[in-house]
Amino acid sequence: MKNLDIATSAASASLAKVGHFRYAILALIFFVTVLNYADRATLSIAGTFVSKDLGLSASALGIVFSAFGWAYALGQIPGGWLLDRYGAKRVYGASIALWSIFTLSQGTVSLFSTAASATAALFVMRFMLGLVESPAFPANARVVATWFPTNERGTASALFNSAQYLAVVVFTPLMAWLTHALGWHHVFFFMGGLGLVVAVVWFAVMDDPKSHKRMSRAEYDYIASNGALVSLDATVATSRRRFTRRELSTLFTSRMLWAIYIGQYCITALTYFFITWFPIYLIKERGMNVMTVGLVAALPAICGFSGGILGGLLSDFLIRRGVSVSLARKTPFMIGMLLATAIMAAPLASTNTAIVVIMSLAFFGKGLAAIGWAVLSDVAPREMTGLSGGVFNGIGNTAGIVTPMVIGFVVASTGSFDRALWFVGAHGIAAMLAYGLLAGPFKRIHLKS
Repeated sequence: MKNLDIATSAASASLAKVGHFRYAILALIFFVTVLNYADRATLSIAGTFVSKDLGLSASALGIVFSAFGWAYALGQIPGGWLLDRYGAKRVYGASIALWSIFTLSQGTVSLFSTAASATAALFVMRFMLGLVESPAFPANARVVATWFPTNERGTASALFNSAQYLAVVVFTPLMAWLTHALGWHHVFFFMGGLGLVVAVVWFAVMDDPKSHKRMSRAEYDYIASNGALVSLDATVATSRRRFTRRELSTLFTSRMLWAIYIGQYCITALTYFFITWFPIYLIKERGMNVMTVGLVAALPAICGFSGGILGGLLSDFLIRRGVSVSLARKTPFMIGMLLATAIMAAPLASTNTAIVVIMSLAFFGKGLAAIGWAVLSDVAPREMTGLSGGVFNGIGNTAGIVTPMVIGFVVASTGSFDRALWFVGAHGIAAMLAYGLLAGPFKRIHLKS
């Protein structure tokens, strides 16, 4: 026992000497992802007032919401290709600047002369927002694969993925206040302006591990020897490889990858309910005012954030304890998706307190299960990390098209959110079936020449 304690202390001391600059890079992509999700959610906060000003029905608002999802899904594969070709610094930086411009522009739609033209303009702006945001999560996964060893990747992926919940905690009350105090236009102006500042910071700070001036040799050697793909962005300028049709087909013929894609689709369906219809559900179905919604929506988000961090920590802890990568990744996912099905009980709740409890439990589970990006970093072909991330996120984000539209039409046709909530919760069951029955063991895919 004494020898074990000495060995543990020596390992801890060795890690302390290595350095932790990689966590500064993680903090950067974390904040960028907070901003990313806050910009997506602007319309959900302002939606009630925008629809009133433009005369939008629930089904029409659902179509406008889905514009983002169409473009975001369509842009994933081209975005992944751009990342593999030009690297995360340039592609992600351009993405931040462009999505900020399109966020800001949504505040100007009331300048159009008719409600129809304003609605069409809003659809186009949301579509363009989705298109230019599409490289964001594949870029996050690429940065994590580049900067983090295998036994830290789950926690790092969980942190950037959990940023979506902090976006709600931090920005939903702020956006609700801006809507209440200054009008819905100022939500878009503020968030777009903030994004342009962040784009400048990104280009000033970001680089690859091999050439970053603040990266120590000891930390570089540590991450490189423990599974970090440190040369991904350093070699993009000299190794712009063309993939064969057979190599590309690997991303669409692997049973394991399809299970991962389905799991991501199901988690994304829950995400899109939360960032599109959830605030409107609280206002229209539960009778809350916009200021109350800004505070209430933060509670499930805090639980989702906590679940996301716990899922990553648990997964990496299991790997360090000698558990297989496959079992370590599946454990938080299966538990989390089971908890996420709690959302199906919301129609039975008679009080707003019960609704908050149910939603908090469901989004804690969703956060716990959000391990998909770590799984993809573990199994994707090394040469195709950006493209793999694009396919994964593209298929997953078709839920961003389907979910808002289905909810909109269900609410418009039934006058209630009950069936819509059952539809959203059923995705938890589908996800468990995909990981439990379809996936098999998680293993790195090697391209066949």
